Amino acid sequence: MFFHIVLERNMQLHPRHFGRDLRDKLVSKLMKDVEGTCSGRHGFIVAITGIESVGKGLIRDGTGFVTFPVKYQCVVFRPFKGEIVEAVVTMVNKMGFFAEAGPVQIFVSNHLIPDDMEFQSGDVPNYTTSDGSVKIQKESEVRLKIIGTRVDATEIFCIGTIKDDFLGVISDPGANP
Repeated sequence: MFFHIVLERNMQLHPRHFGRDLRDKLVSKLMKDVEGTCSGRHGFIVAITGIESVGKGLIRDGTGFVTFPVKYQCVVFRPFKGEIVEAVVTMVNKMGFFAEAGPVQIFVSNHLIPDDMEFQSGDVPNYTTSDGSVKIQKESEVRLKIIGTRVDATEIFCIGTIKDDFLGVISDPGANP
């Protein structure tokens, strides 16, 4: 799920960046350092949407660097247990498959795939129904339910299932249009 929150970070800036465009340099460094990272507490920082305030700088002894407290607004992505997401399958093996929903990777075990789907090894490993009408392979789009999350300091791992009503393949790249 996406949230719009306010975060704060201390940014260090080298003295060569001091001048009229100090604020612009600070904002671009903040975007470069923060966007695309993961905070276990808040989730994946997708984008910075605005700067609320830049505090007074504090000169670091001996280095000349200045530390500025910056308050900024950002959009974060944080998956929750029970959430339904659409994801793209990245890898299929006999243990299950991995899918990505934005920056988060989700593992779906073969025990959490419907019983009528069997693993097929070969050139393109996949899970196929007995009648061959539905196939999960690399690049397939699936709708799944997150049943568990594990949060580390810099990463979020998820376990998902497609063994429920209205879950499963949305589009299959191997199907003929």
